[in-house]
Amino acid sequence: MRNKSKVNAAATVARLLEHARYEVLPTASIEDTVLEHVPSTSAVTVTASPSKGLEATLDLTERLTKHGYTAVPHLAARMVRDRAELEEIAARLTSQGIESVFVPGGDADPPGAYPDALSLLEELKVIGTPFTHVGITGYPESHPTISDDLTIQSMWDKRKYATHVVSNLTFDPDLLTDWVARMRGRGITLPLLLGIPGPVDRTKLLGMATKIGVGESTRFLMKNKGTFARLAAPGGYTGERFLEKVAPALSGPEMLVEGLHVFTFNQVAATIAWRDQLLDELSARA
Repeated sequence: MRNKSKVNAAATVARLLEHARYEVLPTASIEDTVLEHVPSTSAVTVTASPSKGLEATLDLTERLTKHGYTAVPHLAARMVRDRAELEEIAARLTSQGIESVFVPGGDADPPGAYPDALSLLEELKVIGTPFTHVGITGYPESHPTISDDLTIQSMWDKRKYATHVVSNLTFDPDLLTDWVARMRGRGITLPLLLGIPGPVDRTKLLGMATKIGVGESTRFLMKNKGTFARLAAPGGYTGERFLEKVAPALSGPEMLVEGLHVFTFNQVAATIAWRDQLLDELSARA
């Protein structure tokens, strides 16, 4: 029974790795980096930050789409000015064949017409539901600026406008599996992509923070300070151990865990190499 359980867990980890998409920040060099290291059959999501504006996100999304990637822009609700701009964005993206978006609340302060993700999702429905695939955020752990009660209620409210959930970062396997079970028990049956960090060098990660703007870096560091600590700690977090621990609890079809959302922090080459090596190791064990 134990051997069978290990085999099933390994098969789950392999399936998740095979269905991974990669999150990048829209910096000047990232397009060439993606082209060099990421197969064009992969999905790449493009973040949005107040310091760069939505144009950087949309422009990179369009360019990656032309290269054959499934490119998914983050439409941060608080960064969208009003309905006219939302309609313009939707028309622009759909004209390029872009069918998928990810809708977080975002950090822009003050916001435009949409103070949170739900209000923008509702507006997307009003303008005709232009996108086939719409992702929303799930929070296994506390959000630094939003209470747990609100994040849980928000995901429930947003579910009817979305096609899948992307979990925010967590490093506690037990907490994650409990959160997924509670989400399913409450009747939220949207497919889930597990958010995990790729293998990131701390020095490079801190350097990346300086490239996204001073104000944005402050918010980035506040929201991800636990990430830095765990990634930097000797013998601390690794993606392999995390996936091996969550796989047994999340392997059942009722959990609807479809793949991974990998936060690369633009360390794309290392992330792809890590994923490929782990798949090779799992194949060798099979």
